[in-house]
Amino acid sequence: MSESTLEEAAVLSAIYCGDGEYQLIQVSADGGVVVEIKTCVGDVRRVELSLSFSLPPQYPLCPPDISVTSPVLSREQCQDVRRKLLEQAAALPAEPMVHQLVCWLQSGAVTSEGGEEAARVEDAGGEEWTTVLLLDHMRSRGRYVKMLERWTVQLHLTTRLLSGRWILVLLRGARTDIKEFCHLLKTVKVDVDSSGKKCKERMMKVLCERPFTFSSSSKHGLASQGSGTKRSGESCFLEKEYQSTLELTEAFQEAGMAEMYQQILPLPTL
Repeated sequence: MSESTLEEAAVLSAIYCGDGEYQLIQVSADGGVVVEIKTCVGDVRRVELSLSFSLPPQYPLCPPDISVTSPVLSREQCQDVRRKLLEQAAALPAEPMVHQLVCWLQSGAVTSEGGEEAARVEDAGGEEWTTVLLLDHMRSRGRYVKMLERWTVQLHLTTRLLSGRWILVLLRGARTDIKEFCHLLKTVKVDVDSSGKKCKERMMKVLCERPFTFSSSSKHGLASQGSGTKRSGESCFLEKEYQSTLELTEAFQEAGMAEMYQQILPLPTL
């Protein structure tokens, strides 16, 4: 079992951190690593899927074995999804691929005979999510912010960076795109460590995530301050520095996320 496999398992646990979303089933020198990820495809008609990835000791030189179960799809449909996932895994380069396979599935690339409507992610009108991230450090601020802004545009997200005692990132957009944003933070060298070497944001934490609900008490909202109302497919990146807890509270209120701010309290002691 390679070190990269254990690192991938740790990254997956940080990305799929919702209640019951991720489970590490097995870690064995002989049997490798087995992880289970529960996800949904489709925004209008959501289909629950449970994906089990068996990563053998030779992984990623050889692709993982995959099993698929669902309370909605038939056994034949699950087998069809599994077959297409295995085909996709075999076509990918020999590198960590579990998150990439899950994103590929969520993108609507896989449909099952008789269940296409259930397994398709709608291009418009789908459910948006909001997420609050806590970053560990930002030593090379210019480089870091530039990367965050680039991913915001690429993934069609709305992002608000709040800098002060804590470095917080507020995200709004499709849940799969938010997951990819978190994956990039964990796997791309976005900052430098204390010795000046480029490093990844391994200590990033997801403090809270839930479907987007606009706060009626807010005059703006995460996507609207200073740029108009966000339409589907648009992106927006804003930076804000705060000097006090009161200013941080107000920043969440302006973003229409006052309830989420209460959920992440108390913030970690630095």
